[in-house]
Order: sequence, then C-alpha cells, then structure tokens
Amino acid sequence: MLAIKSTAIAPTGSALRYLLGYPSGTLAQVEKLLAEDRVADWLLKKYPQGHAVRTDRALFDYVQALKSEHLRGAETLNKVAFDAKLQVMQHALGTHTTIARVQGNKLKAKREIRVASLFKQVPEDFLKMICVHELAHLKERQHDKAFYQLCNYMEPRYHQLEFEVRLYLTHLEVSGTRLWGTTGADAA
Repeated sequence: MLAIKSTAIAPTGSALRYLLGYPSGTLAQVEKLLAEDRVADWLLKKYPQGHAVRTDRALFDYVQALKSEHLRGAETLNKVAFDAKLQVMQHALGTHTTIARVQGNKLKAKREIRVASLFKQVPEDFLKMICVHELAHLKERQHDKAFYQLCNYMEPRYHQLEFEVRLYLTHLEVSGTRLWGTTGADAA
C-alpha cells in the first residue's frame, strides 16, 4: 500500500506533511513556491495534461501491461480498480490486497489492486508511479531496499515522481484546486 506519512507535523507547518523526510532545502523551495502560489504553474508546465485511463477496465489493462513488461512471473491479478473510498486523508493512495477464500478443499487467493479515484485525473506519470508501487507489492511486501529497487527497475524516475505526487497533494491541501481533468465528463 502506498501510504502517506503524516504522523508528525513538519517543523515548517502542517501544509508540508506529505513531504516529511525530505531535506530542509527542498522544503524551503516548496514553501517558497507555495508562498508565491506557483506550485500549480510549475506542475502544469511540466505535465500539461492528464492521462486517458478513466475506467476500471482501462486501468486493469494499463496495470496488466506494466506487469507483463516488468513482472512476468508474478502472481496473477484478479482485479484492478479505481476506488472512491480510498482517500488521501486516510493516508492511502493505492492498496494491494490478497483475499483468500476456501473453495472446496482448496484455498484460493485473489490479488487486487485499488487506486484512489483522485488518480483518474492526473498525468500518466503520476498514475504509473502509483501502479508501479502497488505492483511491486506482488514481489516485495515491505517498504524496504528491495522494494524500492524493484520500483526503480519498473520506473527509473520513481522517486522523482513520488516527490511530485506529494507536491501535488500538498497543492491540493493548500488550494483545494485540482489541476487536470476538471471537466464534467472527467469528474464522474
């Protein structure tokens, strides 16, 4: 599960809670962008448009393509879906779950990935970062060195993208304004 660390308030203010753990110089730059109301401009310049993956079926196909490219031997995914119940405020952007059921005398496991519906309206790079994170849990359960090496294998810019997602979450908390896919058709 990609979780948001927010157990403590950043020394510079709670607006930076998604960026805890980053160097003070980075936090100072983010604070300056926030103070000058330039975070949205910076993100939109770097990522002018959102992705086109809008349905659960399209998301399943997108994740399956990533899985076949990077994790051919990993266990089968039974379901991939956007989940409106996953909220950033609950500290989760995506989840990977295994559901075990008894069928006759056999134990069957089904693997599911759920992505917060917030990610229906972001750049493809942000969606890919979340999907890569959840796919990595097929092989590595813990957020350890091997896990992040696998994330970097699937997406070499993983850490930069994670930072930018966290910056976008900070922008959302401060301004409340979504940057991509704000038309009525996309909001559904």
